[in-house]
Amino acid sequence: MNDQTTTVQQLRTLVDDFVDERDWQQFHSPKNISMALAVEASELMEHFQWITIDASRELANDPEKLAAVGEELADVLSYSLAMANSLGIDLATTIEAKMVKNAKKYPAEEFRGRFGVIDENH
Repeated sequence: MNDQTTTVQQLRTLVDDFVDERDWQQFHSPKNISMALAVEASELMEHFQWITIDASRELANDPEKLAAVGEELADVLSYSLAMANSLGIDLATTIEAKMVKNAKKYPAEEFRGRFGVIDENH
């Protein structure tokens, strides 16, 4: 499996099969999954806590640290997929709609190279 050849559905099935094989559906309520997702996101953030922006970018050059970050990112994505499975959310449709909404909220011509809210008084 790799990002170029694996579909979102294949990843969803991979997560769903893992949960099914362990009979964990009983524990995978949206409430519990959202909490697990928050925990995993926090574990991902721990790898970047107290380091500089440059150091966070350099992490990509450290195979051991990169693997650890990758595992946490995989946990975050796996719980996100589990949530989509639990609630029947079509991720492709939802992400596309959200990006359309984001493009309207943050027009490229106004936000290119910057972040934050535009102060119309200045």
